[in-house]
Amino acid sequence: MAIHIERRQFIFALGGATIAWPLAARAQQSGKLPTIGYLGASTPSLDTQRVGAFVQRLRELGWIEGRTIAIEYRWSEGRTERFAEIAAEFVQLKVDVIVTVGTLPALAAKQATALIPIVFAGAGDPVGTGIVASLARPGGNVTGLSVQFTDLAGKRLELLREVVPNLRRLAILINADNPAAMKEVGEVQAAAGAFGLEVVTLEIRKAEEIASAFEALKGRAEALYVFADALMNTNRVRINTLALAARLPTMHGVREYVEAGGLMSYGPSLPDLYRRAADFVDKILRGTKPGDLPVEQPTKFDLVINLTTAKALGLEVPPTLLARADEVIE
Repeated sequence: MAIHIERRQFIFALGGATIAWPLAARAQQSGKLPTIGYLGASTPSLDTQRVGAFVQRLRELGWIEGRTIAIEYRWSEGRTERFAEIAAEFVQLKVDVIVTVGTLPALAAKQATALIPIVFAGAGDPVGTGIVASLARPGGNVTGLSVQFTDLAGKRLELLREVVPNLRRLAILINADNPAAMKEVGEVQAAAGAFGLEVVTLEIRKAEEIASAFEALKGRAEALYVFADALMNTNRVRINTLALAARLPTMHGVREYVEAGGLMSYGPSLPDLYRRAADFVDKILRGTKPGDLPVEQPTKFDLVINLTTAKALGLEVPPTLLARADEVIE
């Protein structure tokens, strides 16, 4: 004789503990494919290569989109207020895992649910911004990969000074609503101080403020350091067009900015981080608790230089630096 126990009673009997058998098995029993809610922080076109790397790795692990797994894609188009809306929608849809990238989307997902596992494919200072309790033991329902943008601030300035050796005044463009950006500013200012540079910080909160930020910058800087996040990513062409018009060499953390006319970028390979995020999803769907999966660090870093932009700015890129570049755009 089959014994039926109400799910609510069963959870209550376990003291509110999560049912231990893997999410994949539970989803199969209910006749529904395990579902990933993909919270895209910018636009589908920007994320094409990264999502491709993520889906390809899932396939290698036996999760084939449309056959053994479903993916619900949503895009914020760089609008910060959309993060919470999309996260709430995923909670309504009862997805099995939420995957995102960036500090603000990860925080929005964490605020939306304490039950659905969340994997961030890259976030700046996940401990300092409160996404996880610690890197070794994240605890709770969130884990993923740190982008270490803050740790790389000094290295970026070193590289920028190789191309702009007489640099004296540096501007930093950041999204003031992003806690990771505010932390990175401190690192950039410290590194700039060590190099004897004056620093001007431009804080924006929405796309409409970008043009006025450049207006305020006139004659006050010789180079621009741009903090990478969803707001900046979505407006990277506009930012680099304005920077070129103002004759400002730019330093970025993500290669897509250099493709959009920026001078150079140095940072973790995002396609590689997205690939590795698929490994986290695989383990979670097979029963591992996200809080037991340590947050991992990037292992692959890319230096990308745009020679066309360098020529337009009248800058000479040293051959030694070109030789170290992972990619040169001409």
